[in-house]
Amino acid sequence: MNGGRFLLPVVLSATFVQLLNVTIGQIAAPAIQSGLGAGPGAVQLVLAGYTLAYACLLITAARLGDRYGYRRLFVLGTAVFTVGSLTCAAAPGAGWLVAARLVQGAGSGLVAPQVLSLIRTGISPERRPRALALYGATMGVASLAGPLVGGLLLGADLFGLGWRAVFLVTVPVAVVSLAGAALLPRTRGTDGQRVDWAGSALTTTGFGALVLPCALGREAGWPWWTWAFFAVAAATLTCFVLTLRHRSAPLVHPSVLRDGTARRGVLLVFVFNAGVPSFTYLLFLHLQSALGYPVLSAALVSAPFAAAAVLGSHAAPALSRRLGPTVLTAAALVLAGMALALARLIGTGPGRLVALPVLAAGGAAFGLFTAAVFALVLAGVRGPAADSVSGLLPTAQQLGGSLGVTTAGLAYFAPADGANAAFGHAMAYEAAVFVLTALIALPLRRTGSGPVRSRPGPPSKTHGWTA
Repeated sequence: MNGGRFLLPVVLSATFVQLLNVTIGQIAAPAIQSGLGAGPGAVQLVLAGYTLAYACLLITAARLGDRYGYRRLFVLGTAVFTVGSLTCAAAPGAGWLVAARLVQGAGSGLVAPQVLSLIRTGISPERRPRALALYGATMGVASLAGPLVGGLLLGADLFGLGWRAVFLVTVPVAVVSLAGAALLPRTRGTDGQRVDWAGSALTTTGFGALVLPCALGREAGWPWWTWAFFAVAAATLTCFVLTLRHRSAPLVHPSVLRDGTARRGVLLVFVFNAGVPSFTYLLFLHLQSALGYPVLSAALVSAPFAAAAVLGSHAAPALSRRLGPTVLTAAALVLAGMALALARLIGTGPGRLVALPVLAAGGAAFGLFTAAVFALVLAGVRGPAADSVSGLLPTAQQLGGSLGVTTAGLAYFAPADGANAAFGHAMAYEAAVFVLTALIALPLRRTGSGPVRSRPGPPSKTHGWTA
């Protein structure tokens, strides 16, 4: 525990810049296209490349952390991310930028699972629920801050850097995280533990085949290859699940399939993230493309949502201890109500003023959910399944976000009588996702452990399934 005092600031700063990069590129996409003279397909690859590499590496990186040590993988991933960010900012053309985004995403994919493992092994059991709440809050606020920070940077055009500033802004924080890694507790890998390379190949192929058509399909008009990719994803991921029991050192412990709370928790995170960040993406898209807001004004409209998310995340630990998983259901229903209200308010000037407190209420619910969900799910899972779920939750988050942006975009761009009707379609999709989230969260109270309490004893390393 020697590095425990510095652990949270170091790992949460790294988490913040990684999640920031998922959404910050969305707001800069038009500027990137005009600045590099790139086509729409290239810009979509810039956005998709980061998420693609990030999502594909998460489960494998968790196992590599077990084998070689969490701090070592954290340092390696942060260094790769920093190099990728600098290369993004200096990219002379779209091809370079796509390649640099892949490097950035690979760095994030290496780091993300080590963060949860460092929290679980380096922080005492009584402090762990609070640390997990801060971890979830950091992930949520970072995803919201991306469009806001990107809008402010593009509006200010610091030093004439234009879109390049959105990639440079993460470099100082990443460098600080890299320097602070020396203060992290030392963790040794498990000698003799093998890496399931066959499982790694299956998950990397399956997640890649799922994310790529989600990111590029709508712009490309859903050609045949997108459906072929979906078929490959279904086949490889099914093969991965069916062969878990037959591999000597599988990436995911087979007990996850038997643990109802584990399965439901992963599904809960996946479905919730199918509504976020697609909500913020569509809000920015509508404000700019349909209502003509400048990028800075669009960013400021979302400020109540982001600011209230910080307050909601601050209240999450106390409410989770008092109410348990009920807070997840309540927060999801508030978000559903926000989406339905915005569908009617955002189309008129007076309505947009009323929408600001509605956005604040939704932001508080969002912060509450993201800060509570990881701790509540992990508190209800026992044995080696808990360690595997630690790696599956970030994976579900990234895959849900990729699928959600695609599906919400289909709802928004479906034939509609005017821009306001299109936004109404998108908000109906968002409301449906959040209602489904609330329904999935309900049984957690019966299958889980109720209100969060610290579990005694050190984190279990008996089974070697840490993520």
